[in-house]
Amino acid sequence: MESTRTLTDKLFLILKGLGMGAANKVPGVSGGVVAFVAGFYEEFIYSLKKVNRTAFKLLFNGRFKSFYRYINGKFLGLLFFGMIVSYFSVSKILDYLIQHYELYVWSVFFGMIIGSIYYINKDFKDWNYKTYTSLALGIILGISISFLNPAKENDNLWFVFFCGIISVSGMTLPGFSGSFILILLGNYVLLLVDSVNALYDTVSDVFSGDFGFIENIERIRMLKVLVVFTLGSLTGLVTFSHVLSYILKHYKSITLSAIIGFIIGSLGVVWPWKKTIYKINEDGSYLLDSTGKKIIENYQRYKPDLNTETYYAIGFILLGILIVLALEWYGQKTRKIT
Repeated sequence: MESTRTLTDKLFLILKGLGMGAANKVPGVSGGVVAFVAGFYEEFIYSLKKVNRTAFKLLFNGRFKSFYRYINGKFLGLLFFGMIVSYFSVSKILDYLIQHYELYVWSVFFGMIIGSIYYINKDFKDWNYKTYTSLALGIILGISISFLNPAKENDNLWFVFFCGIISVSGMTLPGFSGSFILILLGNYVLLLVDSVNALYDTVSDVFSGDFGFIENIERIRMLKVLVVFTLGSLTGLVTFSHVLSYILKHYKSITLSAIIGFIIGSLGVVWPWKKTIYKINEDGSYLLDSTGKKIIENYQRYKPDLNTETYYAIGFILLGILIVLALEWYGQKTRKIT
């Protein structure tokens, strides 16, 4: 019975990784919210904090088992495995759904964020002038970010490294969407579409025995961009985790109230009723990325009319709330068993 339960826990941890990976790919949605709602946010932050000087000493001295145990390797390994699988599979499904059922997808996300606010707030009792101030600042920052205009694409490797550091913030800061920040920085398509496609094509070529890509200047450039972006993401992940670990330990109430504010502010980003504004060429045609999809420039929000489509959207909002409540129920059940 115990082994079955352990196997089930491993499976659910991979599924949580899938959820985090998918959320990180979608503008306006934060993988950190998934971690928070699913009940493993603090373990995630403290596990990442273990990637430090001591961990590298164990690794370089060949003490691999000690290194694996020290960084909570089983937990992080399964979680990141789920994220990687999501990056190349679930996120593609989400891309398709957003392209064809945009209103309903955003409605589900909107509902999930409302459910997340309820989940985080229901057990938070330490309200005082400091936490209310922190909450207000979080809301203001979240709303301000949602109304910024995107910059132009920039493939300078130092800027790409910076983008990596910033983009991973969505995994460690609930309500702070890394992918939306990449849109604001102008590099969402470059880093989460073009470079990933270049890696996919390269892996396919290698398995088919075709190494002609070595002379493909554009492919090599994209792979360099992806490597630098990945290094920046890893740097940001470890750095943010150390900072957040310290803050959670010494200023937990203020941090949690700020996170609630971030999430409330992010509702403006995922407001379902918005018109997507795409980038236009000089001839009036849509500017397309390497996959043939239109490149997003910004969103124009509007108040919905009461019609059948709106009622369906409201139903999907309720579905999003129910998903979060189901995750909460599963988390409580798991904690009772253990």
